[in-house]
Amino acid sequence: MPVISTNLRRARPLLGTFVEIDLADVDERDAEDAVEAAFAAVAEVHRLMSFHDADSDVSRLNRTASSAAVPVHPWTYEVMEMAVEINHRSAGAFDVGVAPTLQQLGQLPSDEEASSTSMTGIPMSEAIELLADNHIRFTHPSVRIDLGGIAKGFAVDRAIDALRGHGVRSAIVNAGGDLAAFGPEARTIHVRDPRSPDKLMCQVEVSNQALASSGRRFDPFLSTVPPMDSAVIEPMTRMPARAVHGATVRAPSCMIADALTKVVMLAGTEAAVPLSHYRASAIFVSADGDVRATVDW
Repeated sequence: MPVISTNLRRARPLLGTFVEIDLADVDERDAEDAVEAAFAAVAEVHRLMSFHDADSDVSRLNRTASSAAVPVHPWTYEVMEMAVEINHRSAGAFDVGVAPTLQQLGQLPSDEEASSTSMTGIPMSEAIELLADNHIRFTHPSVRIDLGGIAKGFAVDRAIDALRGHGVRSAIVNAGGDLAAFGPEARTIHVRDPRSPDKLMCQVEVSNQALASSGRRFDPFLSTVPPMDSAVIEPMTRMPARAVHGATVRAPSCMIADALTKVVMLAGTEAAVPLSHYRASAIFVSADGDVRATVDW
């Protein structure tokens, strides 16, 4: 019986956005199984790393990791390891410990315990201890994490792994603008202007790479209104990032691209060192309106 090759596209609401999976040149009989495996991987990351789900690893850490070491799923531990590493390589710019500030700004749900606990400004390098056997401990009751700045990219990477594991030869996974693609043909991606979401700024080819963007927030029902403050928080001042309107990063993995967009949002041209270390390139719009890009963009 001949094998029929087909294209397939599916989308589901996950990770607080729509996750779209687009397969090309896939065996028809295996396509649906591959897509289901990819969505299952994304859903598992959501289950483990959601700030909102009381049973997630993140919520369990926020509740009890300052009292005792908490065992977490290997995926959660892997994301935390990378978060700590990028925090170090970005001189503290990337910080998953800004959840209390996001709660105070109303960007994350608050609770009685959070409102009654004063923030200490502990550097992330001192606040989080990565222990053996996938255990994590926090050094102070005020420490709370939010993995929203890196987990979505990690979920995209896990979906890509699932597709490859099912023999898919070419695909793209897009989670609200954080995406990764693989296959023999490059994908052309249009990058929106962070100052005006109804306009395009440029296009870029992605081939066996990932792309992620961060920017100041827009009201989708009032597209003509200037953008609001960013959800990216400057760890030292605990204020929203304002030096950069928006940034897009291309990197070998979506987890790295996702995290590095926050570094570029905060550091601008000073992000060159961590970008180079992770073999990543970037384009961003500074607060004065200048469009800047790394030489390898």
